Amino acid sequence: MTDAYARDRTLHVAVHGDDANEGSQQRPFRSIQAAAQVALPGDTVLVHAGTYRERVDPPRGGESEDRRITYRAAPGELVTIKGSEPIKGWSRLCNDTWHVAVPNCLFGDFNPYSDLIQGDWFVPKDRQHHTGAVYLEGEWLHEAASLQAVLAPLSADQPPLWFAHVDAEFTLIWAQFKHADPNQALVEINVRQSVFYPSKPGIDYLTVQGFTLSQAATPWAPPTAEQIALLGTHWSQGWQILDNRISHSRCCGISLGKYGDEHDNTSQWSADGYVHTILRAQQRGWGVGRTGGHLVRGNTISHCEQAGIVGSLGCNHSTITENTVHDIHVIAAFDGHEQAGIKFHGAIDTVISHNHVYNTVRGLWLDWMTQGTQVLGNLFHDNLMHDVFLEVNHGPFLFAHNVFLSANSLDIWSNGGAYVDNLLGGKMSICRDQWQRWTPYMKAHSTEIEGLKMIGIGDDRWINNVFLDGVDMSAYADADMPVLALGNVYAQGAKAIPQEAEVARFESAGTMRVVQIGGGWRVEGMPELAEWQDRAVAGRVDSELLGRVNAGGLGFAMPVAEGSWKQTFNLTNPSPIASKAG
Repeated sequence: MTDAYARDRTLHVAVHGDDANEGSQQRPFRSIQAAAQVALPGDTVLVHAGTYRERVDPPRGGESEDRRITYRAAPGELVTIKGSEPIKGWSRLCNDTWHVAVPNCLFGDFNPYSDLIQGDWFVPKDRQHHTGAVYLEGEWLHEAASLQAVLAPLSADQPPLWFAHVDAEFTLIWAQFKHADPNQALVEINVRQSVFYPSKPGIDYLTVQGFTLSQAATPWAPPTAEQIALLGTHWSQGWQILDNRISHSRCCGISLGKYGDEHDNTSQWSADGYVHTILRAQQRGWGVGRTGGHLVRGNTISHCEQAGIVGSLGCNHSTITENTVHDIHVIAAFDGHEQAGIKFHGAIDTVISHNHVYNTVRGLWLDWMTQGTQVLGNLFHDNLMHDVFLEVNHGPFLFAHNVFLSANSLDIWSNGGAYVDNLLGGKMSICRDQWQRWTPYMKAHSTEIEGLKMIGIGDDRWINNVFLDGVDMSAYADADMPVLALGNVYAQGAKAIPQEAEVARFESAGTMRVVQIGGGWRVEGMPELAEWQDRAVAGRVDSELLGRVNAGGLGFAMPVAEGSWKQTFNLTNPSPIASKAG
């Protein structure tokens, strides 16, 4: 055994510890950061029960998949890491409005109450927004546009508000606490920009597992800037983000995103600006062996106002599986072009599987360079705009065995897709890119640009899907590229793909819906679907059948196994992937 392997240790952290200790079980550290400062490849930082108010900034990563640094909550123990601090000393002013003066020294060099949310593709709706936040018993109040709004009486149907002003010595905060005394209740305010995020890129092969992480003053994270989230990988490779509960991030929950540089937020909102971002990223090592390759599994992500999971370029060759993402961009005080449960640019050879995404503005938004990507066995419902938005991708990419039950299922501004064995219950939009952008397609399984092309309609494959009442696929009548349609089944009233030679229809007798039962979820309605879905084209859908996409002539490298959405989401039993849904 080498000296390096002999050094593998378990470093303990506990709320009764001391950072002057050596980190043994008998003499644990007090802070996770103290353990991070000494952790080496092969070590495990084991954190015991309690609340830790800190930002963990790991100074180093592991060496490989087998020699990683692991940060883990002790089994069976509730470990919470927060970017906030509790605040007392509130004085009541009038109605339900209270006031407090917080010394600026609490914030150090970063004060969220003077830090504006801004950047490329951000729409402020004619007012200012800050990364600060105020929480009452773990739930956030809404930022007001003016002090007058907070001083006004709080109506029965209005969410409580807060407002802040920063002067030379104090941060002054006014907040509405309906039927609560903030000096007796738990009131917290954002202090830290993130909770677990390395300040340097290239901190590879970390595992973060089993924590509850919340309340961070995160910035807007467009694809052209460093994407700082409550928990993020910062242009690294090989992270495992497992079984965490992540919530109440001002913008983003998890980031598999880009580095930052002097070009951040200087794209002029242009496609050309993002192409230059991609070219600079290639110079910074974008690709296999330098970025991506992350595993994000079994997490619950909620209450983020931009995205639950975001990633520009740094999400390549990653797997996003068995997560629950909900309540994303539901306050909607600001707007923009980056909000979704999951929002990726450059999801090359990325697998997004068996996730449950609901009550978001958009469930999944795959934007630019979705190539070699597989979206498998996910459940989408109750998403406001649509379940999936596919923007300016040239493929090949695959959607198989998914259930789409929001009012709008797919918004497709892309080519080169294969849609196999899905259940689609909402409206469809299939169109050309309205801005006529020249966007890149890549060499096979690579981050190297092969060429640029505009998006038309077609170059798609629809096989063995079930379309419910109200779905209209007639937009393919205007296709300027071939469309393959085989074995699809249409509920009475659904408009078929014009290129489909033999159209199978069934009389629907009910409505598909998703209901919550205890800690799980169940898809109910129209039991005859099972019989009709069995009439779809039998056998294996493989690379030969799917053919090659128009851009670059690339094929679908991985076959689609036999099966259906029935195997992923039983229509009578609770969905297995949503057992931990919040």
